[in-house]
Amino acid sequence: MKRVLAIILGGGAGTRLYPLTKTRAKPAVPLAGKYRLIDIPISNCINSQINKIYVLTQFNSASLNRHLTMTYNLSAGFGQGFVEVLAAQQTPDSPSWFEGTADAVRKYQWLFQEWDVDHYLILSGDQLYRMDYGKFVQHHVNHGADLTVGALPVDALQAEGFGLMRTNSGGQIQEFKEKPKGSDLKAMWVDTQGLGLSPEDASQRPYLASMGIYVFSRETLFNLLSGNPTATDFGKEIIPAALERGDKLQSFLFNDYWEDIGTIGAFYEANLALTEQPNPAFSFYDEKFPIYTRPRYLPPSKLQDAQVTESIIGEGSLLKACSIHHCVLGVRSRIEDEVVLQDSLVMGADYFESMEERLVLRERGGIPIGVGKGTTVKRAILDKNARIGQDVTIINKDRVEEADRPELNFYIRNGIIVVVKNGTIADGSVI
Repeated sequence: MKRVLAIILGGGAGTRLYPLTKTRAKPAVPLAGKYRLIDIPISNCINSQINKIYVLTQFNSASLNRHLTMTYNLSAGFGQGFVEVLAAQQTPDSPSWFEGTADAVRKYQWLFQEWDVDHYLILSGDQLYRMDYGKFVQHHVNHGADLTVGALPVDALQAEGFGLMRTNSGGQIQEFKEKPKGSDLKAMWVDTQGLGLSPEDASQRPYLASMGIYVFSRETLFNLLSGNPTATDFGKEIIPAALERGDKLQSFLFNDYWEDIGTIGAFYEANLALTEQPNPAFSFYDEKFPIYTRPRYLPPSKLQDAQVTESIIGEGSLLKACSIHHCVLGVRSRIEDEVVLQDSLVMGADYFESMEERLVLRERGGIPIGVGKGTTVKRAILDKNARIGQDVTIINKDRVEEADRPELNFYIRNGIIVVVKNGTIADGSVI
C-alpha cells in the first residue's frame, strides 16, 4: 500500500444536499452525531494502510480544511503520511475551475505525477461504507488490470440511477453505460452469481453499478487524461474511452452496505438507520475497522429525567425532562424540559453556552442554542447551532414535499424540514 496514492473527490456544489451545503463542502457535512462524511473514505484508507491522501475540493472548503487539519496528522513520527486539501485554483495554464471528476484530477496531475507510486486510488467524499482498499488494489494487480471499478450489485429499479457495467464471467468489463433504461438496461444484465453472489441474491440483483471509486495504474491514468483533454468526467467519458482504446478494465464486486449520500432524503435515512436494533446495516462499533474523527475532549452527556429510545446521543449533550425517540443528536446538543423529538437529526453545536449566557439571551429577547422548552420536532434536521424557541412545533403540518423559506431559516426537502446552520426559529412558531 506504500505504492498507492489516494485521491478523494470532494464533489460539486452539493445542490441536492442544500441547505446543509450552504456554508460547507459536501464532504464536511456532519454524520452520525460526531463524524463528517469525509471521515469515511479517509478512515477506510488508514485502515487499509494507505497514508498518502489528497482531498480535492472546490466549494465552501474552509470548514473541511479546518476539520482535516485538526484531525489527521499522519506525519507524526516523521513518516511520509499526510491528508491534504487541494482546492480548485486558477492558473495561467488552467484558468477555469474544476469542471468534473476527471478534470479535477487532470488539473493537479503535475502534483500526482511527482509521487513515486504505481497505483492511484480515486474515491468519492460523500459515500457511507466500509471497505478494505487493500483487497481492491490487490484484485486490480492480480488481474493485471489497467483500471478497476468498484461494482455494487443492484436490482433493476436501482440500476436506472447508476452507470452500469456489463462484464464477462471473470469480471472483466465489456461495456459501460450511464443510467440506461428500457432495452438498454436489459442489455446490461450480468450473471452476478458467477461473481460471488448466492443464487437468490443474483436473481434479485443482476446489474453491476459503478460505485464511483477506481484504481488506476499510473501510466493508464495519465495517458487517458492527456489523450482525452476535453473529457471532464470519469464515468461518462474516461471509462468509455478506456474501453474504446482496448485497456483492460476489471470490476471489483462489493457486496456489502453502501449508501450514496447525495440527497437530503438519503442523508436523513442513512443517519437514522444507525439507530436500528439489534444490528444496523452500518455500524460505527467495529474496533477492528474504526472510523476516525476529530477528538474534542468533551464531557460525558447528562440526562436529567429524559426518556430516550432507539437514539444516538453525542458527547457533551444535556437533556432535561424530555422525550426522544428514534433520533440522532450531535455533540453539545441542548434539549430543554417538555421537548418531544421524534425521527429527527439534531446536529448539535460548535460551542457551549453557559447558563448565564442563556439567561441573558432570554432577558434580551433572544433564543439560546438548542431546543427550547415545550417544543415538538418530528421528521426534521436541525443543523449546527440551531436556536429553536419555546413551544415551537416543527412537524410539516401541511405535508409539503419541497419548499424554500430562507427568510424563516428553514427549507423542506423530500418532506423533511431542515433548519439551517445558525438559524433561529422564534417562540411559538408552527412549521
